[in-house]
Amino acid sequence: MRTLIRGLAELTVTAGLVLALLVAYLVWGTGGYTRQEQKSLNDELERQWQAERTRAQAARDRSTGAGAGTGAIRRTRAAAPVEGRAFAAIRVPRFGPSYRYAVVEGVTPADLRRGPGHYPGTAGPGEVGNMVISGHRTTYGAPFNRNDELRAGDEILIDSAAGTFAYRVTGRMVVRPNATQVIAPVPLRPGVRPRERALTLTTCHPEFSAAYRLVVFAEMR
Repeated sequence: MRTLIRGLAELTVTAGLVLALLVAYLVWGTGGYTRQEQKSLNDELERQWQAERTRAQAARDRSTGAGAGTGAIRRTRAAAPVEGRAFAAIRVPRFGPSYRYAVVEGVTPADLRRGPGHYPGTAGPGEVGNMVISGHRTTYGAPFNRNDELRAGDEILIDSAAGTFAYRVTGRMVVRPNATQVIAPVPLRPGVRPRERALTLTTCHPEFSAAYRLVVFAEMR
């Protein structure tokens, strides 16, 4: 009997160590991958934004010459985001000055391992409608780990080639994973035509579980 108990105790300790190593990898090991990807994404953003600024300046120069005396002004539109590529950047002052993540276009598992992901088809930075961004809460850098700390009035900044857009938190809620109404053009009101510029952040809830989604709502004020 003592031999059996000793054997079970050793198995329990071994299982505990294996579980601890697994948790350590999920929390810190995957974070290393995301940090490397974020560096690459931020470099990509800088190149992309510089190219767009150059194109915009060239367009302004052309319109100044061609439209002299006519008041004609040509405006360039930002290039459409490409799936899996850097899209924008998100900053949250409440989380400190070092909090900044490049956002990729797309929300596939591969996309979200690189950083927060923008839902394709939802609004872009500063656009009328609902810009929806999803991110991990406990693994792969856990960019949205502290989203439960956000309060009404907190600022969320979205950087893009067109500039920085400031949104203010209006509320938050916990929903089931299939509650797609939170990503509607007017959050929680599917079918309603949007008139405001909204931002919605989604992440898993509670920590280390995907049973629910923690949703933070914000609007441009």
